[in-house]
Amino acid sequence: MGLEGPETAGQPHVTLLPTFNGSDPRYSDVDGRWPGIPERSPCVAGITPVIYYSILLSLGLPVNLLTTVALARLAARTRKPSYHYLLALTASDIVTQVVIVFIGFLLQGAVLARQVPQAVVRTANILEFAANHASVWIAVLLTVDRYNALCRPLRHRATSSPGRSHRAIAAVFGTAFLTGIPFYWWLDVWRDPDPPSTMDKLLKWAHCLIVYFIPCNVFLVTNSAIILRLQRRGQRGLRPWVSKSTAILLGVTSLFALLWAPRISVMLYHLYVAPVHRDWRVHLALDIANMVAMLNTAVNFGLYCFISKTFRATVRQVIHDAHTSCTLKSQPKGTVVELMLKSVGTEL
Repeated sequence: MGLEGPETAGQPHVTLLPTFNGSDPRYSDVDGRWPGIPERSPCVAGITPVIYYSILLSLGLPVNLLTTVALARLAARTRKPSYHYLLALTASDIVTQVVIVFIGFLLQGAVLARQVPQAVVRTANILEFAANHASVWIAVLLTVDRYNALCRPLRHRATSSPGRSHRAIAAVFGTAFLTGIPFYWWLDVWRDPDPPSTMDKLLKWAHCLIVYFIPCNVFLVTNSAIILRLQRRGQRGLRPWVSKSTAILLGVTSLFALLWAPRISVMLYHLYVAPVHRDWRVHLALDIANMVAMLNTAVNFGLYCFISKTFRATVRQVIHDAHTSCTLKSQPKGTVVELMLKSVGTEL
């Protein structure tokens, strides 16, 4: 599995997937940090990750669907590019929750106990990494848009449009899928008992660079430029006005950098210091790091509500409309007509 899920305790023995440098007797004398037949590290977390991911999915998926409807209304009403980017970010979070949390962690890892054909596992890897890359790089698009709006306002007004935003979003989704294809050959850290091959090192470093190091450098540079721009406005006696979109950007990027840092750290520690397969502490650390990283797919709704009064009002309107629609559907036809006539009469 791409973003490695929990390995539940007490499960039957699973045959290791074959690799070109696998635990074949021919390689038993090869020197390396990992012996030819190491003992598997125990799953200390038990069923805690399964419970956590179940709660995360049951709460996060409805919240993200509600966020999608609210942002779609705001995007149609205002035609601001930032709302289109936030809408795409939420859509990619939904895909991440379905593909990684549900299919990867819960279905493949817990329900099927990893007894899945290798071709299915590797195909799922492509979808998992593609969804992950799309989510991160949509945030990069939002960052660049806010940078242009504050630091190059004239150019931003002249070039920004919903059509341009849609093309940029489509390009990110297409590129994310293409960058996910090489991860078909990603080796599951829970199963691989051997020292990492060159391919394994390249894929893990590519994962760290694409998902964390490059985006975080973009966030650091652009957010620093935005903050400096606002400080200069204050020094000139102007009000250092921070728009809701800019505040949301700073919050989204800061949360991402904070929540994904543990996974990237543990992944590099596994690669160069101690393997997950043999050290129960690294095993536990990766379980916790994955749980923290996946929390990033569900926290943006709270951030939007905290910052934006407009978003809160739109969410209330969406909930009210849904409640009204359900109420009308549950009423007899005559009662619905009477309610509508009363409503019209009241307005007149």
